[in-house]
Amino acid sequence: MPGRTPEPDTPTTFRPAKPVDATVVAAIWRSGWRDGHLGHVPDELVAVRTPESFTSRARERVDDTTVAVREGVVVGFVMVVGDEVEQVYVAADQRGTGVAGALLARAESLVRQHGHERAWLAVATGNARARRFYARNGWCDEGAFAYPAAGPDGPVSVPCHRYA
Repeated sequence: MPGRTPEPDTPTTFRPAKPVDATVVAAIWRSGWRDGHLGHVPDELVAVRTPESFTSRARERVDDTTVAVREGVVVGFVMVVGDEVEQVYVAADQRGTGVAGALLARAESLVRQHGHERAWLAVATGNARARRFYARNGWCDEGAFAYPAAGPDGPVSVPCHRYA
């Protein structure tokens, strides 16, 4: 089934990620990250976000990852740690099908299950599409801040907005 695109009206199910999912999670993550971050984050960070970096990070983060599945195909994922929704990504061909909103709702549920009343996430300031998406889904922009993204020699300061 790899490479097959599920129909947009196909039901979405969720499950904890498995190690075997890391490759597809990495591909979705890298593609979505590049769409939303290129031109909005320091070049130093772009230089280290290689295909290999996404693959190794996806493997390391399996326990924090929930995948969205349609007809047996992983079409998106979220990573939640404590009260932070660290990553929300959907395969490009699944954008506009409701998968992202369903993943965000799943992330909110996971945050509550972790004992927190409120979830938050960081959005690159220049990522207007994501900022509109979170606003449409009831998240509030709590203002600008510098997010410390993991870089080659320690944290890289990324201009972001905190949504909750």
